[in-house]
Amino acid sequence: MNASMSLVHVPGGPLLLPADEVTLLLRRLATRWLEAADDGASGLEPETVQALVESLTEVADRIDTECIALMPFSDGERGGSGTPDGR
Repeated sequence: MNASMSLVHVPGGPLLLPADEVTLLLRRLATRWLEAADDGASGLEPETVQALVESLTEVADRIDTECIALMPFSDGERGGSGTPDGR
């Protein structure tokens, strides 16, 4: 699997990766693991792969959720909830 990431250098700070690229990478990796497990010659145990895939997907979902919650407000909205009172 080939993957390219957009690195952002912060002067005097660490290298940063865009969250959407990280979650895409995690989801692609999970998909590849499933494909490999479906291949009978891979030697991978489907139950183990499924547990790993669920874990990667959960991490990707959490990153997405946190990013949505941090999105800037617009038109009087508060938080990522879409309602003016934040609910």
